Amino acid sequence: MSGLKPPPLRDDCFALPAGVDWTPVDQALDRLRARLHPVVGQETCNITNALGRILAEPVIAARANPPLANTAVDGYGFAGEILTGGDHVLPLAPGRAAAGPRYPGHVPKGHAIRILTGAALPKGVDTVVMQEDVTLGNGEIAFRAGVKPGANTRKAGEDIAAGEVALDAGRVVTPADLALLAAVGVDEIQVYLPLKVAVISTGDELLEPGQPAGEGQIYDANRPMLTGLVQQFGYHPIDMGIVPDCRDDLREAFNKAAEKADVILTSGGASAGDEDHVSALLNEAGAMAEWRVALKPGRPIAMGLWQGTPVFGLPGNPVAALVCALIFARPAMGVMAGSGWKVPQGYSLPAAFEKHKKPGRWEYLRARIREGRAEVFASEGSGRISGLSWADGLVELGDGAIEISPGDPVRFIPFSSFS
Repeated sequence: MSGLKPPPLRDDCFALPAGVDWTPVDQALDRLRARLHPVVGQETCNITNALGRILAEPVIAARANPPLANTAVDGYGFAGEILTGGDHVLPLAPGRAAAGPRYPGHVPKGHAIRILTGAALPKGVDTVVMQEDVTLGNGEIAFRAGVKPGANTRKAGEDIAAGEVALDAGRVVTPADLALLAAVGVDEIQVYLPLKVAVISTGDELLEPGQPAGEGQIYDANRPMLTGLVQQFGYHPIDMGIVPDCRDDLREAFNKAAEKADVILTSGGASAGDEDHVSALLNEAGAMAEWRVALKPGRPIAMGLWQGTPVFGLPGNPVAALVCALIFARPAMGVMAGSGWKVPQGYSLPAAFEKHKKPGRWEYLRARIREGRAEVFASEGSGRISGLSWADGLVELGDGAIEISPGDPVRFIPFSSFS
């Protein structure tokens, strides 16, 4: 481990400009993106343990791929300069070239040699004719006109040359990347430490699933959902449990979370009511901004720092908590984890619904694809948690007035685009 740590976030990193009240979604995202940077340290990692890790530095190829010019097919190699417009009969040089040590001899001009896929081209060879296009005789081969100089060969370094950048910093390492790293001779890479995200639910009314529920009590749906999201994003969730509506208890939970985690994710208590202690504590710490984002579903989002640790206070309603986590916390955590700001990939689909939308706020509708069209959940009520399981993603509607009829194009963002 290198021990390299980035600087802390500034206390005003979430502050809104003076006079700003309701903030359009796109402006809120732009402000977040401009004010964040990685908050995690770095370490050296062997590529055998690198899957899913985030590159902290560009990876430079230690070796070219391929390291030597080689053949892409089984066939016969020769010097392409002998090719003319007619058919060819070439005597065979002794031996053959196969993958592994390079053929030690030199193939004379006007001769050919048996060569197998992946073999380095022997000296004197720059062209290969496929064995299917050859008639093999007694110590010689014949093939028709049409083979071009350089055919069926790969140049040294035509994929990546030694010293070139193989992978850029900020990339999440994939199985294909592991193959590339190995091919260019890299066995260790510099990566960011996994982002640790503490997840807290707040509210006197909350119970753990399975506990007997009394009147006015509900089961905590947010914490399992948010810890699952964090894990799906590739980060390390730290379950801090349920905290009652008690400021001192929440302060203690924040203190413990700040010791263990790089980011704190809460749900509930993020507005300005008497029991909204998340906002109150962040205000008390002097590093709080209540973002009144023009978003449906959603309420004000509390964002601030607690002992230098970023806090995202999400709404208590599970539907609003999920949408706000995907739209705001997800890209922000990507920056803090080192992978950069990722815009979810959406695409245009014909609508399978009607909607009249008023201007003034962005809306996200729970949606799924059926027969190439975007369906939306029957109810827009944010209390209908079943709609989250029903959906495959979200339909995004901008802040202007919109009239949607069946067949009109809409932007669909699959949930998988956030992972």
